[in-house]
Amino acid sequence: MTYFDQATETLPREELAALQLSKLQAMSAELWGKNRFYTDKWRAAGVEPGDIRSLADLAKLPLTKKCELMDDQAANAPFGTNLTYPIEQYVRLHQTSGTTGVPLKVLDTADSWDWWGRCWAHVLAGSGVNSSDRVFLAFAFGPFIGFWAAMEGARKIGAVMIPGGGRDSAQRLELMRDTGATVLCCTPTYALRLAEVARETGFDLSAIPMKSTVHAGEPGANIPATKNRIEGAWSAKCFDHAGASEIGAHSFECEVQPGGTHVIESEFIVEVINPETLEAVAPGQRGELVITNLGRWGFPLVRYRTGDLVETDLSPCGCGRSFLRFTGGILGRADDMVTVRGVNVFPAGVENILRKFAEVDEFRITVNKVKQMDEMDIEVELREGSDPRIVQAIAERLDAMLAFRPRVMDVGRNILPRFDMKAKRFHVNRAS
Repeated sequence: MTYFDQATETLPREELAALQLSKLQAMSAELWGKNRFYTDKWRAAGVEPGDIRSLADLAKLPLTKKCELMDDQAANAPFGTNLTYPIEQYVRLHQTSGTTGVPLKVLDTADSWDWWGRCWAHVLAGSGVNSSDRVFLAFAFGPFIGFWAAMEGARKIGAVMIPGGGRDSAQRLELMRDTGATVLCCTPTYALRLAEVARETGFDLSAIPMKSTVHAGEPGANIPATKNRIEGAWSAKCFDHAGASEIGAHSFECEVQPGGTHVIESEFIVEVINPETLEAVAPGQRGELVITNLGRWGFPLVRYRTGDLVETDLSPCGCGRSFLRFTGGILGRADDMVTVRGVNVFPAGVENILRKFAEVDEFRITVNKVKQMDEMDIEVELREGSDPRIVQAIAERLDAMLAFRPRVMDVGRNILPRFDMKAKRFHVNRAS
């Protein structure tokens, strides 16, 4: 089993909690009076760092929402007040993807960026990556944080990092083959897109000595049918990872699968709450992930509402890590669920059905209101030579799962968009 920091990854739960508390107390003391965003927020709530005497006291601190950070940056342009140090101490600027609005700008000090690298080293080591590996990052290096921090993680492990920016998909495949890449980092969508390009161009994927694929940026690697398709295409083991620009790289899948994703609890404290009542839910129950990062003092997030839905598992893992796990990884987003004809529908559930059909290369889901009735339309692109009657079988399978029948349509080849990073396949249009 490969570890990055075996001593902390295998700590008994009581010692792990003590480590988290010491880091939380040190960070909160550092923020007080220096970080205007949190100093003002905590004062308004009537709490201060000295009130945090146990992990249970974390609940005394107010929750943080992304809209607060966005409003703060709008009012205090360009970077807001969630900065603990003078701007001269910051060395990196990244931003969120902006898929839900204006991107949030995120700054890191040298120490915070080093922390990012340690978190990603956990991610890569959890995937079995070591100094003998060659890690290919299929990513265009812009301001979106994407896989920037994966470079630091690879460096800390001692693996060779191969940047894949500035190339189209066919050229990336050739570079992976020519450099002997053994690990691929990209979104689940793009791993499947690369396999599609290989099939269309006659490129032999077996010429790449790939052993692992590590995925982030969207659900998919945690969706069984999508994971199976990636592993089948690449003849490599597929690993899930979750994080965010504003939070950090917080969880990863180990080599014991299926088993969920481990939270890097030496660097994060997680809570799971009912998104409606804001009360804590019991372990094993589904709720919204609230997270506190412990090592990013330059741009901290304390009790941050992620909007992600998770279920926690504290049972022992065969890998030997004591870190808790998210059962099935990130299960979706609280705001992704849509009700169609009285049925609660999550995009990941629909994708899990569609990916079981090998004939489906790409798809798009749209929910419309037609004559006051919700309709779900699913457009699919089928592989060359597929029997078009497969759409009937897809509709029947979805009908059995959802208890209503979506309208499934074959739109022909090369009609639907392809994605290198986060895919947007689920659309809701209820304006009419």
